[in-house]
Amino acid sequence: MDVAPEQRLRSMLSETVSQCVGCNTGILLSGGLDTSILAYEAAKHGEVMAYTVAMEGAAAPDLKYAVLVSKELGLEHKVLKFGVEEVYEALPRLIKVLRVFDPMEVRNSLAIYIGMGLSKQDGIQSLIVGDGADELFAGYDFIFSKSLEEIKNDLRHLWDVMTFSSFEIGKSHGISVNAPYLDEKIKRFAMELGVDFKVGRRGGELFGKWILRKAYEDLLPEEVVWRVKTPIEVGSGTSMLTLFFNRAVSDELFSERRRLYLNEDGVRIRDKEHLIYYQVFREVVGPPEATGVGRSCPECTSTLRDGSRFCRVCGAYPV
Repeated sequence: MDVAPEQRLRSMLSETVSQCVGCNTGILLSGGLDTSILAYEAAKHGEVMAYTVAMEGAAAPDLKYAVLVSKELGLEHKVLKFGVEEVYEALPRLIKVLRVFDPMEVRNSLAIYIGMGLSKQDGIQSLIVGDGADELFAGYDFIFSKSLEEIKNDLRHLWDVMTFSSFEIGKSHGISVNAPYLDEKIKRFAMELGVDFKVGRRGGELFGKWILRKAYEDLLPEEVVWRVKTPIEVGSGTSMLTLFFNRAVSDELFSERRRLYLNEDGVRIRDKEHLIYYQVFREVVGPPEATGVGRSCPECTSTLRDGSRFCRVCGAYPV
């Protein structure tokens, strides 16, 4: 008797997550679909501590959903609200680890870095993260809203270039990071799965990660299963840093430093937030340098990946 794809996926996730749960295991819980599924599976196999971070003064919608999920699953849950002081403290260490000054990457990774630091203080030795679900199961709206053929092509490209900061951040904290969606058998299953299992409509609204939602729609709260994709920077509230830095840096200083770094380093600074991150990057890493192998980014001189139209170092797109 054939097993439905939803059941196969649920079985694989349960098996994979069970291997991640041991002594001193935690999970970075955003309350989104991906981490809520992993929290559900982890809770079946042992005691797991859930961690959620949110920026002070920001909407940080992740907090509401993470609290809901942790209560539903009976997980012990710790929440850390952090402010600008913690951001300034974390930036040099984070940027030195990642070696980037792309604002989106930094904003997203800040929440992960601070959350892992909190878990490390508790003696957590391994953390479960939700990396890979969006890339493998078409979770991004800029992908699933396209035509069938475009979705296929975009996903194939994404699989070739996808990278995740969690592993390097975990290493810097001395924490083992487990990403069940990136398990080889789950990756293979996802890559062979038809787009009709990844994209679907509910109530006239288009959703990605369709098979994940259907596999767990009777096991998790409805508002979590059908929650729309929220980037980490929005969910944790670090997106407000753009506004903060716009206010903190004067127009005169911005213009002066922008000219300086273009003339001295060949780096084009796009905005005030970009300036702050580049100044930290310049101090802890040094100005970007082309390796001489492959094409250089016209915005910062860093070497680009073959065929890439995105510079991971400065965030320039398209290049």
